[in-house]
Amino acid sequence: MTQPLTGKIALVAGATRGAGRQIAVQLGAAGATVYATGRSSRAGRSEMDRPETIEETAELVTAAGGTGIAVQVDHLVPEQVRDLIARIDAEQGRLDVLVNDIWGGDPLVTWNKPLWEQPLDAGFRTLRLAVDTHIITSHFALPLLIRRPGGLVVEMGDGTKAYNDDNYRLSVFYDLAKVSVNRLAFSQAHELKPHGCTAVALTPGWIRSEAMLEHFGVTEDNWRDGAATDPNFLISETPAFVGRAVAALAADEDKARWNGQSVDAGTLSKVYGFTDVDGSQPEGFRYIVEVVDAGKPADVTGYR
Repeated sequence: MTQPLTGKIALVAGATRGAGRQIAVQLGAAGATVYATGRSSRAGRSEMDRPETIEETAELVTAAGGTGIAVQVDHLVPEQVRDLIARIDAEQGRLDVLVNDIWGGDPLVTWNKPLWEQPLDAGFRTLRLAVDTHIITSHFALPLLIRRPGGLVVEMGDGTKAYNDDNYRLSVFYDLAKVSVNRLAFSQAHELKPHGCTAVALTPGWIRSEAMLEHFGVTEDNWRDGAATDPNFLISETPAFVGRAVAALAADEDKARWNGQSVDAGTLSKVYGFTDVDGSQPEGFRYIVEVVDAGKPADVTGYR
């Protein structure tokens, strides 16, 4: 197996579970050394109160062929992020890939309620978790990343710019959070370009995270059974799919062609030729637009 990222150093901020975990793993599979950060560790859980830990993620990175390093960090605390970057600098002297995947807002979001019925404290906490964390992390990490041309920043969100521009995302606070992440990639792209570095906004489609599998009462082995609850679930993808998208971007010598753009994993799979673990190439957002939002019967034919 080729490992085009051998010698490269990556930081996946928010790598405890879901997309972040598999982004770290797939970067590791491509040969990278990956610092996997988050609040949930074997020493204790975060407010998410889930069992996944950053130590598990780091072990999966190493098992995949890279070097995984777990660091417990609350990315809302500037001093912790500053110390993290200082450690990466001291240990590696470089940073080639930064993935801002910090979220943690799911328990706080109130869906399908107007702004005047939203709890303000939870709403503002959502924005802090989704936006402030990304800004704080980039603030400290970018001076290290721009030391060498070719660096990559990936802002992970939900929905491409094109999709989010035209669709209300079921809550003012969630909507604002996801629009902001896409704009952060655009803004950083402008500032990174003179240094020969690239920033991209990336979204998975319907991702089968640990929490999503639990929600549908299935496992990865029998996930198709979730279609009994929602037949559109058949378009869903594993977190490894978007992980492979990040690895492909990181290995692309011409990654600057994506600078400032907002793309989804399905689109990148057609460009780079990677697949999900089952060999398919699900085009989640095209399906959402053309089937789900169009009110058509569920049918994934031609979409994966």
